[in-house]
Amino acid sequence: MPRERSPVPDIDPRPGDAASILRSIGPPRTTVLLADESVLVREGVAALCESFGPYQVVAQCVDGEQAFSLIAKLQPDVAILEQSLPRLHVLEVIRRVRLAGLSTRVIVISPRADRKIVLDTLRSGASGYLLKSCLVQELKEALQQVSNGGVYVAPEVGLDQMGGGERRKRPDDPLESLSSREHQVFSLLIEGLRAKEIAARLVLSPKTVDTYRASLMRKLNIHDVAGLVKFAINRKLTSA
Repeated sequence: MPRERSPVPDIDPRPGDAASILRSIGPPRTTVLLADESVLVREGVAALCESFGPYQVVAQCVDGEQAFSLIAKLQPDVAILEQSLPRLHVLEVIRRVRLAGLSTRVIVISPRADRKIVLDTLRSGASGYLLKSCLVQELKEALQQVSNGGVYVAPEVGLDQMGGGERRKRPDDPLESLSSREHQVFSLLIEGLRAKEIAARLVLSPKTVDTYRASLMRKLNIHDVAGLVKFAINRKLTSA
C-alpha cells in the first residue's frame, strides 16, 4: 500500500511571509534576495550564502524592476544586487526601497572599486559594497555585518578612504567634477547603453539624459562616446 504524502501548504507570499515562515519552522534565519543577470553567478552566490549557516535565499531575479518588486513583496532581511542590473539602476532600486520604508538592507556587488561609485552607492542607502573579485570570506563577513545592522565596504576600497575621501581626491581629477547623476550616465555610456536605455534605467527622460551627457563631456573635455570609453579604459574603470 503506497505511503500517504504529507500535505504541502499552499503559501501565497505576502510582505514579511518569507521571514515569518522560516521562523515558524526552525531557528531564526536571515532571508536573502539575489539579483544578477547571470544564472551561474546567482546560483553560486546562493550556494555560498546557504553554506554559511543561518541564511536562506528566498528569491532570485535578473533585473532592477524585479528586484524592487520582490523586495517589496517578500521583505527579505538582505538583498544582494549586482551594480549594473538592467531595466532599473541599482541606485534607483535602493532609493525606492528607502522611500517605501522597507527594512531590507542592500549589499551591492560591483566590478569597480571607483571611489565616486562607492560613495554614491553608500550615500544612496546601501549597507554594503563588495567587489566581484572578492574572496568567499569577504561575502560571509559582509552578510554578517550587514544583517547585524552594520556597514561593510570591500577591503580593496577601504573605510579609511570613505572617511578621508575629500582630503584624498586629486583637485585636477575631472571625474571629481561630475555630479552623481552625471557619473551614473557616464558609467552607463561606457557600458554601451544608448540614451533611451539609460533613461529607462535611471527613470529619466531621454532629453534629460542628453543634457547630462553633454554636461559630463564638457567637464571631461571629451567629445564622443568612443573618447569616453578610451578615457575609462585608461583609468581602469572598464575593460578593453
